[in-house]
Amino acid sequence: MKRLIKHLFLIFNSLLSFAVLAQVDEDGIRQIFEKELREGNAYQWLEELSTKVGPRLSGSSGAKLAVEWAKRELEPVSDSVWLQPVMVPQWVRGQKEIARIKKSKSELNVCALGGSVGTGPGGVTGEVVEVKSLEELKQLGEKEIRGKIVFFNRPMDPARIHTFAAYGGAVDQRGSGPSEAARFGAIGAIVRSMGLNLEDYPHTGGLIYDVSLPKIPAVAISTKHADLLSRSLKDNKHLQFYFETHCETLPDVESFNVIGELKGSEYSDEIIVVSGHLDSWDLGQGAHDDGAGVVHSMEVLRLFKVLGIKPKRTIRVVLFMNEENGLRGGIEYARQVELKKEKHVAAIESDRGGFTPRGFSMSCKESVRERIKSWKPLLEGYGLTDFDQEGGGADIGPLSPFGVPLIGFLPDSQRYFDYHHTAVDTIDKVSKRELELGAASITALVYLIDKHGLE
Repeated sequence: MKRLIKHLFLIFNSLLSFAVLAQVDEDGIRQIFEKELREGNAYQWLEELSTKVGPRLSGSSGAKLAVEWAKRELEPVSDSVWLQPVMVPQWVRGQKEIARIKKSKSELNVCALGGSVGTGPGGVTGEVVEVKSLEELKQLGEKEIRGKIVFFNRPMDPARIHTFAAYGGAVDQRGSGPSEAARFGAIGAIVRSMGLNLEDYPHTGGLIYDVSLPKIPAVAISTKHADLLSRSLKDNKHLQFYFETHCETLPDVESFNVIGELKGSEYSDEIIVVSGHLDSWDLGQGAHDDGAGVVHSMEVLRLFKVLGIKPKRTIRVVLFMNEENGLRGGIEYARQVELKKEKHVAAIESDRGGFTPRGFSMSCKESVRERIKSWKPLLEGYGLTDFDQEGGGADIGPLSPFGVPLIGFLPDSQRYFDYHHTAVDTIDKVSKRELELGAASITALVYLIDKHGLE
């Protein structure tokens, strides 16, 4: 009987300890959300980055200003801040693009794809061949393609609820389409914008040239004008299309990842990274992509600081340079991690905009996934319920070979591709409250990882 009573007493004490710890976690997370929603700085930071710095394509003067801004703003909320050099490409758009169907006075809305060569002042004129896939292009072959402009017109699948899956199902025509068209003798490429709605404005984005093939100029066309062009081709399959671009690639230049951290009090050699990418495309202000991720990450350090939370592990913010057209910041960061033999226990990335938080995706061991999912009762009251999707993020991806658990912030994605890579990705499209909820959500997860670890 005494042994049974002792056993029950131990069970009771364990349950009581667990309840006390859970209550402490609940209180800590509640304080994080209350502090951010009452006194957050995320939106003010984003407004400054979007309007005072503006577009910040790698290698541009805007990117240089962004580096200076981020370093200055991180210094008061960090124990240390430094710049990590990285050589980045320097692609310049040049004069505004022109496009029209010959014998038509109406201009069509296009923009050069990032990394494209320009046409020069003479432009490119040719018949248009419309295809829905790279496979269809291959089937047509050189006989049907040579000397013509290829029009890739496969829409993002509107039936996909996860819009990033719809994006992934269409983006190959932008990334490799121009080179595949060149393989069969095309003189130019037009790509339907990566957007789900019918819009007047085009979406830019990077292409990747095959170095073994000729480089042909490529533009994105707005979804509304893609439909117009497609209808026009049905009426006249021999119509002539003209477009003119003035973009060019200049020599690589030096830029920087901006890094700030709070040193851990117990396990300072264990690093938790939280990150976004500082560069943006040259259209718009880069507010959702990825200004939101930048200020989400910066706000983690500020909240720890103002709430007096002393982290056990080192909390490091990394604002990567060159995610949009090269990923060189992420690659260089991982290279330095390997050289310095640093121990990263988790890497979190925010690069899906500043919309309402839904949860976190993960690329990690099953035991780590289950550990994070065990915290769901603490987080679901704040709308964080989705912990089942795979994935981490582009910039933290190079850390994967080192066994680092990769975690991606998951906000609601239904509006993201309305703004992605466009001139309308501006601060007025960001909800202050949704942005702040995202900052608090990421901070709460960092708080739990820091306190309890993942192993």
